[in-house]
Amino acid sequence: MLNNTRIGLIGGGNMAEALIKGLLAGGVAAAGLVVAEPVAERRSFLGEHYGVNCTDDNTSLVAGSDVIIMAIKPQVAGTVLQGIGAVATAGKLFISIMAGVKSATIEAAFPGEVRVVRVMPNTPALVLEASSAIAPGAFATSEDIALTRSILELVGKAWIVEEKLMDAVTGLSGSGPAYVLTFIEALSDAGVKNGLPRDTALGLAAQTVFGTAKLLLETREHPAVLRDKVTSPGGTTIAGLHALEQAGFRGTLINAVDAATARSRELGQK
Repeated sequence: MLNNTRIGLIGGGNMAEALIKGLLAGGVAAAGLVVAEPVAERRSFLGEHYGVNCTDDNTSLVAGSDVIIMAIKPQVAGTVLQGIGAVATAGKLFISIMAGVKSATIEAAFPGEVRVVRVMPNTPALVLEASSAIAPGAFATSEDIALTRSILELVGKAWIVEEKLMDAVTGLSGSGPAYVLTFIEALSDAGVKNGLPRDTALGLAAQTVFGTAKLLLETREHPAVLRDKVTSPGGTTIAGLHALEQAGFRGTLINAVDAATARSRELGQK
């Protein structure tokens, strides 16, 4: 599906790098990829490390690409969209990773019925284990959705959602790695507090999270069912769970997702 498709990425940050790695691993030729990045050092790194073409000219990238992945911060969306409007034709597909920026906002910046698909991957894309959501814009076709999904599945797993749910996706999986990393760090700290060496505690904590997630995904059982299997009457696990409940662990995590979701909505209104 990606053969002979010219792909351009506006923005050369971590997420763009992850997508480049996935595309190359999926058989896309480096010669078919172009990255527009304003920082010269970053252009040099991407060009030397991955063999992709790099430029500082967004307009030429859009003009020469069939698919344009917008991997930029939402705060610069207006400036970038205005700069490429003249070459954004209906024959091109725009895939946006910009948090909070609605497809309608991108469509309105261009003449004609430009095809837009909005996506939200997360940083585990760097190790090809992303959780991504896909939402089609008003003029996107089923072929556009399939092509977008084929790109995202090179760096992990992808789900199709309604665009009105993308802020919730941002709050949950987009920001989620930060919550999980904080949990791992705290779990490791607890191990150190109770006498474990730091490297051992961190390794145990990280592997516990990784293994538990894999167990959940492979068994497809409800988290409560799997939790019950390790919670013996009067045992250590129920004592620990009681402490989590007393501290409002679940409510705090829900509040974190709520706050991140709300911030995503705010970014989309600017």
